[in-house]
Amino acid sequence: MQKWRFFNTGSLSGPENMAIDDALLQSFDPLRSLPVLRLYGWSTPTLSLGRFQNAEDVLKLDCCRDAGVPVVRRISGGGVIYHTGELTYSIVCAPTHLPVADSIKETYRLLTGFLLRFYRNLGLKADFAVDSVAGGGGLGERTPFCFAGRESFDILVEGRKIGGNAQRRLKNVIFQHGSVPLIDALLDGVVFLRDRPSGLKERVTCLAAEGVAIDPEILAKHVEEAFRSHFNAEFVKIPCGGAIEETARKLLREKYLKDQWNLKGELACR
Repeated sequence: MQKWRFFNTGSLSGPENMAIDDALLQSFDPLRSLPVLRLYGWSTPTLSLGRFQNAEDVLKLDCCRDAGVPVVRRISGGGVIYHTGELTYSIVCAPTHLPVADSIKETYRLLTGFLLRFYRNLGLKADFAVDSVAGGGGLGERTPFCFAGRESFDILVEGRKIGGNAQRRLKNVIFQHGSVPLIDALLDGVVFLRDRPSGLKERVTCLAAEGVAIDPEILAKHVEEAFRSHFNAEFVKIPCGGAIEETARKLLREKYLKDQWNLKGELACR
């Protein structure tokens, strides 16, 4: 069994969530740290931009301000996500904590495999996109809105994408986070986009739309169990504190509460 550090930080604000994910990555030592699984939620609806997106190009920022919907920037790439009514995970590990993978794409398959098990355990007909899209049509297409695109190892339920995942890699460290959507919030989220993708209702789903209505705390237990089974993991439940908490507070103050980072992707010179 591989020991994994596990904690559920509950529902926090967008800036707090992004600061903790960033702190977990910055604090991780690939030679000494236990690999990490974190689960969390969002205390208020929030839009998160991919690391390299231009906020002005993608979002109607005046609408975001008028509606009181905060905008944060992730440390991972990909398209914008509207976070509400979802369970979110993040993973930090070294390649040595995983079975041997021949490529980055294979690592992505390994890390998202627990979600496939999770959805199947709920009784859903879930498959990787690469296994269910005929001829691989449309896979890998880049879109400003995360849920409009499909990557090879996104998960589809009856042909519709459920959730989204994004990865960031440093030297000998892998970071990945992603969402498990509980409710259909598409119509609420797309109003903030400059360009609304078409056909989303036919291409995207959530647990509620698939007839799954489970208390989020119980759902988190299902995620834990699927993760343990998939990775043959033993959880060490150590609270998120100490150096990680201190780093997260610093990042929150100096980065994730600043428009310079969230809207422009720039850090203040020191």
